[in-house]
Amino acid sequence: MNWQKLRLAARWHRPLAAAAGLALPQLGLRRRFVGAEGDHVDAQQNVRDTGVHPATGIEVRFGAPDGMNHGPLRIFTGNAHPKLAKAIAEQIGVPLGNATVGRFACGEVNVVLNESVRDCDVFVIQPTGNGGAGPQEHLMELLIMLDAIRRGAANRVTAVIPLYGYSRQNSKEKTRVPISARLVTDLLQVAGAQRVVTIELHASQIQGFATFPIDNMYALPLLASEVEEVLKQRGVKREDIVVVSPDVGGTKRASALAKMFCAPLAIFSRQRRRENEPSEVDLVGEVAGKTCIVVDDIADTADTLCQAADKLKARGASMVIGAVVHGVLSDPACDNINNSQLDFLFVTDTIDLDDKTKRCPKLRAIPVASLLAHAILRVHSSRSLSELFDKKE
Repeated sequence: MNWQKLRLAARWHRPLAAAAGLALPQLGLRRRFVGAEGDHVDAQQNVRDTGVHPATGIEVRFGAPDGMNHGPLRIFTGNAHPKLAKAIAEQIGVPLGNATVGRFACGEVNVVLNESVRDCDVFVIQPTGNGGAGPQEHLMELLIMLDAIRRGAANRVTAVIPLYGYSRQNSKEKTRVPISARLVTDLLQVAGAQRVVTIELHASQIQGFATFPIDNMYALPLLASEVEEVLKQRGVKREDIVVVSPDVGGTKRASALAKMFCAPLAIFSRQRRRENEPSEVDLVGEVAGKTCIVVDDIADTADTLCQAADKLKARGASMVIGAVVHGVLSDPACDNINNSQLDFLFVTDTIDLDDKTKRCPKLRAIPVASLLAHAILRVHSSRSLSELFDKKE
């Protein structure tokens, strides 16, 4: 082993709690070294400095001994969804970080961190969907906040993006079109993100665009639990349920939900049989007399969802329930839903839905704060995220 290179690569995190003005918890320093016979020996000692020295193999532990130390936990948010960020911070039991995210007179984003983040494990919660100032403003807020935190000497910076914006253009399906999902991933890395936590990526291949980890959380179990509760209240039996995919591309997602309900699967297929004619929609599967659950990852104008509901009712479905992860619901989505054959539409609150729920009585918002809080705690303590979704016997 080239110890000279290790010494050159070593990073020291020097500030003490008193110097930084922070009430840091007691840290345990674990030194791993090779004994006379080549055996690894561990020695525990209590110190107040933080750091990892590659040359000596020192590992700093945060609080409990199980979990790599990345510094004290800090949570910040922009203006995209402060309600969600506050709920996550309350569930974790830490205060929301103090930051000013405003605008200059010319409209440019102005970010000021009002507390130290030096040697901290920082999480920035900011969806990049519509609502409020719009996806462009929310993305710029996130990028500038990441840059400010990185320049504030944070130990690790994680972007928590419940709705990963610009993900629909994730491949070059025709000439002269961008791959905006790749562009956003590159921007996040340049801004300083070392990890991303998101919910239900539009396409899993986006994880391959980045050189840093992108943790994709699954919201289908949350949707399934809420839908099942409503079906129980209405006395619907499991054998009367059919899960429906509104297009061929969502078959994998619908199949996963169908497995949770032990229900059959139906699929809408769009085909253009002749040139210069509109595409026709075919339904594969039996839905007559059944309660249909139409599942999708994003509902923007909700046209596809509403058309599917109308066709299912025309085929004899007794009830149609929508289950969508991200309720973008751009106008006139609420009007489309109110005028459609949908009985209910369940969406998660990955973006702010307060205004939408008031305008659309069929809409039911499912909170994701608990899911993201558990994810943040597990990332912070270096624990497995897959255990959140492992089926308990």
